[in-house]
Amino acid sequence: MPHAHDRAHDHGPSCHRLHPPELDRRGFIRLATLGAGVALFAALPGPARAGQTDVLLLSCMDYRLMGKLAQYMAGRGLAEKYDHIVLAGASLGAVTDKYPDWNRTFWQHLDVALQLHHIRKVVVMDHRDCGAYKVVHGIDFAADPAAESRIHAETLRSLAAAIKARHAHLEVETALMALDGTVEAVA
Repeated sequence: MPHAHDRAHDHGPSCHRLHPPELDRRGFIRLATLGAGVALFAALPGPARAGQTDVLLLSCMDYRLMGKLAQYMAGRGLAEKYDHIVLAGASLGAVTDKYPDWNRTFWQHLDVALQLHHIRKVVVMDHRDCGAYKVVHGIDFAADPAAESRIHAETLRSLAAAIKARHAHLEVETALMALDGTVEAVA
């Protein structure tokens, strides 16, 4: 049975005091080394910690191409090494006046990718038979492949020029993907 003195200071099971374990010299050195390692890790720039992320990919939201986009990026040695932003119409979503919030969203994501991952390149991937182009322009460009190529090239070049105007140090690649996953560069 506890003494009256013990009961007077007993605050119940929720108030146990925790005492740190006593460290001998070897334990202290281990703890200090671990702390130094954590501090060094925290000081590294983002890409050194999370893998190299040099690229921001802008693509359309079309579900038919998500797997093909991942295959394309993996084929370039970029699997799990790129940031990805998705806007309906890809380049069109970033430049159209019809949806100005999409424009802001693209630029904000680009700024965050620069700050966090220090990207050096933007890859803009439009695709054929794009519904966003139909919605924004009111024309089914897929019915005329030459006109479709022209409108995508014009929009891709417009966005590439805008990116270079704001961030001259960034490399910009523009491309057009077919529904079968083949990709053609757009200069």
